[in-house]
Amino acid sequence: MSIRKEDTVLVIAGKDKGKRGKVRRVLPKESKVLIHGINIVKRHTKPRGMARQAGIIEQEAPIHISNVALVCTKCNQPTRVGYRVLGDGTKARVCKRCGEVIG
Repeated sequence: MSIRKEDTVLVIAGKDKGKRGKVRRVLPKESKVLIHGINIVKRHTKPRGMARQAGIIEQEAPIHISNVALVCTKCNQPTRVGYRVLGDGTKARVCKRCGEVIG
């Protein structure tokens, strides 16, 4: 997967199209990501002893990875991700727009 935890992404499809956020969690088996403050849904919950509050709780739901684009840290634009082998033999992600290595 080209998107990792703590990356900044832009939502390119869905109800939150155009919003940016940081990736909180990556779910590779489902090809989904959890983004801070994006795709908020309401869940109706019952009380479970003293541990959980009952009522309507707003929480983030996973969004499919095809609906987000990685934002380059250098050019601050949404971009596709390429890979390059560096001089020391490690593989690094590269911005397809500006060619810079993405941290």
